[in-house]
Amino acid sequence: VNKDEETGLASAAVEQISLEQLPAAEVTVAVEYSTVNYKDGLCLSPKGGGLVRKYPHIPGIDFAGTVEASDDARYKPGDKVVLTGWRVGEAHWGGYAQKARVKADWLVPLPAGLDSRQA
Repeated sequence: VNKDEETGLASAAVEQISLEQLPAAEVTVAVEYSTVNYKDGLCLSPKGGGLVRKYPHIPGIDFAGTVEASDDARYKPGDKVVLTGWRVGEAHWGGYAQKARVKADWLVPLPAGLDSRQA
């Protein structure tokens, strides 16, 4: 989501970015699933729903996926994880992407008996 500085309105588009453009954090996740929530709809609205403070922005208040890289001992490549909350998709880049880089404290191991889609 980007904001037009002249009109002050936001618009959404699918764009390719490099891994270097992801925010600095400990864990990079290959996102497999994210849901559509009310807050996501607000973030995608022309005025950002009052939630988006910094552009460009990636909505998606939750996601499930597989760890690709980690600087935190709790997670290693191949681990399945879930993230919800922590203002991800609002104040921080969210799950409407192929990759996400987030703080390790925000992740939870995927519970046994669930797959990424179910989470």
